[in-house]
Amino acid sequence: MKKKIINSLMLLMATLFTTISHAQEQRIISLGSAITETIYGLGLGDHMLATDVTSVSPKAAANLPRVSKNRSVSAEGILTFKPTIVLAPQGDVPHAVIQQIRQSGVKFYAIKQDYSEKGALKFIQDIADALEVSALGKTVVNRTKLSLANVSTVVKEELKNKKTPKVLFIYARGTGTMSVAGKGSSLDAMITLAGGKNAIQEFSEFKPYTTEALVQANPDIILMFDFGASSLGGLEAILKMPGVRLTEAGKNKRIVTMNPSLLVNFSTRLPEAIIELQKAFFE
Repeated sequence: MKKKIINSLMLLMATLFTTISHAQEQRIISLGSAITETIYGLGLGDHMLATDVTSVSPKAAANLPRVSKNRSVSAEGILTFKPTIVLAPQGDVPHAVIQQIRQSGVKFYAIKQDYSEKGALKFIQDIADALEVSALGKTVVNRTKLSLANVSTVVKEELKNKKTPKVLFIYARGTGTMSVAGKGSSLDAMITLAGGKNAIQEFSEFKPYTTEALVQANPDIILMFDFGASSLGGLEAILKMPGVRLTEAGKNKRIVTMNPSLLVNFSTRLPEAIIELQKAFFE
């Protein structure tokens, strides 16, 4: 029995050593904010060479070189950094660019994201599998799963004997570029997980913002990215926008802002995002 335990421990140590050794050989480029956060969550941030413009968290990632000045990337720009592996959100990189990367001998993985608790856990494991650190991925997945269970309990307790708030998410980059989140979007899923109800049920994904739609939705809370609120001039300027004062959110000055990388990434920081939003809903 003792010999069996010793052999098992030796096998585990050998597996961990192999995993760590292999990870140290990786030269990684990430082309998505959620992927970048997950790589750092797996403890492999030191092997990151460069990222895309959306990767601003954690701070170490924000300080890395960018493969381009916008969301558009080229194979030449990526290969300049001499990576061994490139990871990107599914559908974000043109097929021709992917082919060029793979033909140069560099691995390319397109990672699909599903905006749910199960989807977040699968997302973490998929990235760990792509980086060939599956055992490490399972550890992080289990830790995240436990945190999500604890957060879910907190949200349910908070909802007891309370009205579920109607929440309208407005995406803004100044008054000329505004849209609202419908069913099936990442924001719709996050609002639900935090104990709210999306005020928009008539359509899916995002549609242009209108005053009429705002008044008809009559949200209890207006949710925005922090940069979006700033682009409109801040809280007082938002409250002066046409129709806002006619809503419950406007009457009660219930404008909630959050960091976008925390709010929509659905990865290792999902428990943190849910609890922060939940507190904002019910403060």
